[in-house]
Amino acid sequence: MLLVDEIIQNEDGTVTGKYTVRGDEYFLKGHFPNNPIVPGVILCEMAAQSSCLLMADKVKGKVTLFTGMNNVKFKNPVRVGDTVEFTCASIRSIGPFCFMKAEGRNNGKIAMSGEFSFALVDKEKIQ
Repeated sequence: MLLVDEIIQNEDGTVTGKYTVRGDEYFLKGHFPNNPIVPGVILCEMAAQSSCLLMADKVKGKVTLFTGMNNVKFKNPVRVGDTVEFTCASIRSIGPFCFMKAEGRNNGKIAMSGEFSFALVDKEKIQ
C-alpha cells in the first residue's frame, strides 16, 4: 500500500513527501458517504512512509516496522483532488529505533502533525 507519490531529500536534512488524492482510493469508501475525507490514520501512514527516506542508510537487510505515534493532531480535512505535502525530520535514533516528526499541509493549512517511531528489525527475525 504505497501512499506517497513523491519524496525528496531537502538540503536542511528534512524530507518532503507528497500525495494527491485521486478519489478512487479504498479508504474513501464510506468515509464519509457523499463527503469523502481522508481518514486521519491514513494521513499518519502517508507521513510515516514519507519519513522513511530519513532512514534510507539504515534499512539494508532490515524491515521497517511502525511502532508508535505521539502528539498526533488533525486540523483540516484532506479531500479528493487535494495534494497533501508532508515535511518530516529525524528527532533521534536509539539502537534499532528511529524517531521522527512530521507535519502534513494541504493548501498551506496544517492537516496533521505528530511524532512517529519505527523499529528496524533484521528480516530473518520476523519470518
